[in-house]
Amino acid sequence: MRVYLGLAAKRPEDGIPNAMLHTVRGAIDAAFPVPPEAIRAREWHRPGISLFAWTNEPDDSRQPPLLVAGHDRVTGVNGHLAVPGEVDRLAGMPGLGTEAVGGCFSVFRATGRELSAATAIHRVCPVYHAETPDVHVVGSRALLVHLAARGEMVEWDVLALQSMIRQGYFLSDETPYRGVSALPPSSSITIAGGSRTITETPLPAAAPAPASRRQKKAFVEELADALLATVEPLRAAGEPVNLALTGGRDSRLVAALLHAARIPLRATTNGLDDHPDVVIAGQISRALRIEHTVIPPVRAEKKDAILVEHPLVRTYETLRTCEGMTSAYESIVGYLPYNARPTMSGQSGEVLRAGTFLLLQTDLGDKALSRRVEATFLRDPALFGEAANEHARELARPWLERTGLEALDHMYVSYRIGRWQAASRAGSLRRGDPIWPFLDNRVVRAALGLDQTWRLSEEVIHDLIGMFAPSLRDIPIEGKPWRFTVGRRYYPWQRRPQTLTAPKTGAGWNWRTGPGEALTAVLREHVLDHLDLLAPIVDPDEVRRLFAEPVLKKPTQAWHLYTVATMLAGAYPGKAPEGLDPIRVPVPS
Repeated sequence: MRVYLGLAAKRPEDGIPNAMLHTVRGAIDAAFPVPPEAIRAREWHRPGISLFAWTNEPDDSRQPPLLVAGHDRVTGVNGHLAVPGEVDRLAGMPGLGTEAVGGCFSVFRATGRELSAATAIHRVCPVYHAETPDVHVVGSRALLVHLAARGEMVEWDVLALQSMIRQGYFLSDETPYRGVSALPPSSSITIAGGSRTITETPLPAAAPAPASRRQKKAFVEELADALLATVEPLRAAGEPVNLALTGGRDSRLVAALLHAARIPLRATTNGLDDHPDVVIAGQISRALRIEHTVIPPVRAEKKDAILVEHPLVRTYETLRTCEGMTSAYESIVGYLPYNARPTMSGQSGEVLRAGTFLLLQTDLGDKALSRRVEATFLRDPALFGEAANEHARELARPWLERTGLEALDHMYVSYRIGRWQAASRAGSLRRGDPIWPFLDNRVVRAALGLDQTWRLSEEVIHDLIGMFAPSLRDIPIEGKPWRFTVGRRYYPWQRRPQTLTAPKTGAGWNWRTGPGEALTAVLREHVLDHLDLLAPIVDPDEVRRLFAEPVLKKPTQAWHLYTVATMLAGAYPGKAPEGLDPIRVPVPS
């Protein structure tokens, strides 16, 4: 994981105050969620401009380096580039345009006269910015930007947290920290001569649906070329890629992609031998002639209850890792020392299928799409005060003014990827920097350029798999049929794609959504004890009603409230909670 922070004086001749430089150096331990002894630092300074960089990478072998120096300039890349040498291209680009560069990244650059930063098309590697009366601040961690601008005192943007309580992540450019904003997707910020300029590039509009097989093939080939470029860095890995392979669509596409690129790989699947994920992953592995390891679930003795960590312990670690931009309802990957071993999965493949918001839709009419936008921004309006609901309506308004499928498609990229994943993936980034083919800058740009209805049909991803690995065409998928096959007429000589579905067993209980009375009581007590802090956002009586039953009926909402209450109460940043016993949660019979 890499962390960057840049400072630019509004009056360059005055320079950056030494007290601010001292604050930045002291704040990194709170803002970088790894052990302090694992952090290595670099700095670059010119009169009125400074760029700091930190990493928990154990050495300088990863390319590009933490800071790439040139003549009176320096560049840092947060994330990875498909071609590491393109850092020179980024360093020399006016305005830091990123459209043609492959990878999953943001970029920070300083010269003797200006400081600049830029996001890729999805901002999953974020850039945050703030300012003081004397200095502009940009960085890759929101808390660090806030502490640099405000000193040791954290000031919360309370109304902005209404989105955290509704959805567990942000549906805007806001952050929990007053005065700190996230840079939009495909945007750049430049500070020169003491003045700040933000330049936004609109997300690409989709082309009309292809009208012929030739057109379809041309579009798919363009997307295939972008995908193939994403895995080029893996040729230098020195060992096979370990792929988490299931019976679904997205990890199968990754397997086919690596096969087409002739990147050595091995597959791992979790489950019992007769589970469709294991069965189908075995068929894929045999077709591609790769090693396949099955990890069976641990056969624990039957228990009537489990012990789970205290919610305050869980919430503190989530806040520390995700900076208050992900709910403690989510399970964040825990810390392990950095490891460069190549691993991949099918995560984020929804972007090739028009995104989660559209995948949830059964009705694609304009009114139904508007209802989805409203339900996303204004979830559970009765729980909130009028100020919070009006704020949410203002955030929703630009999206409601857009027609067709594009609004939900771009909302997915801007917020579900650009805010939720940007925050939640921080846990895994501490362990290493995996290649994310579906989050590659050029791949997402190419995907957004395809008609949403066509992508939603799943024909695009189906054709990509067949193009990369023809031997996988006839292997069934787990779960629901390919969308494009539903209702389609197949002649006797045509082969309909097959599915394999696991039988319903009644399993799937999760302690977070089935908390029992004891955990409900702990969540209830904490939220109600801090209801005065939540009152500017929520209706206190509705919150009390939410917790009125012995066992929560809306546990997800309760976790979101608990997370925000913990934040506003000042538990983070600060010392980790100690001496809290685990909570006993009964397992349903």
